[in-house]
Amino acid sequence: MLSRMTLDEKFRQINMVDIRIFIDDEGNFSEELADSFFNGMGIGVVQDPRFEPEVNAKIVNQLQKYLKTKTRLGIPAIVVCESLHGFMSPKATIFPQAIGLASTWNTEMLKEIASAIAKECRVNGINQTLAPDLDLAREPRWGRVEETFGEDPYLCSSMGVAYIKGVQGENEFIDNDHIISTVKHYAAHGSPEGGINLSPVYAGERQLRELYLKPFEAAVKDAGALSV
Repeated sequence: MLSRMTLDEKFRQINMVDIRIFIDDEGNFSEELADSFFNGMGIGVVQDPRFEPEVNAKIVNQLQKYLKTKTRLGIPAIVVCESLHGFMSPKATIFPQAIGLASTWNTEMLKEIASAIAKECRVNGINQTLAPDLDLAREPRWGRVEETFGEDPYLCSSMGVAYIKGVQGENEFIDNDHIISTVKHYAAHGSPEGGINLSPVYAGERQLRELYLKPFEAAVKDAGALSV
């Protein structure tokens, strides 16, 4: 497949677009809009189907059919969403935020919650979720502390592993009730200078290895996260 791809097609396969650019003013999938964007080429990732469940499933199915039948190579897209405390879409189940779930120290409960989230995502056509957030919240002024499991590397690691296992399942391959987990963000991202999002993080190699990288190491080694 790679040998058949042009450079532009390879670029498209490592790119991501919002699914809403293919939706017309009436809220329907538009082949005309798709034609003008794709020009016979595919796309690697489509993000954020945030409509009601029936609409999500319909639009994602129409998009995937279009990609398989109307583009030169017929490669379907990976469809991603956000799900830190539930699938981010109308009528989806809303669970407590990550920082609240972390305060329970209940990994089994979190695993069940993540499994329920995965099922809701899957029936909406989702393949992959941008969760969990394994940043350590060591800068309380940072405005995204609620996305994290707190400041402690052990707690964050334990909760992260539970979430990933719940979302992905524990089989060798992802089955029809589960989706791929993307661990985020970059290590030490959650402790920016002055609490300003995306500001520099002042941490040496020792802090990185002993603190910030621990949850990510557990996610890969203990939970088998498929996307980091």
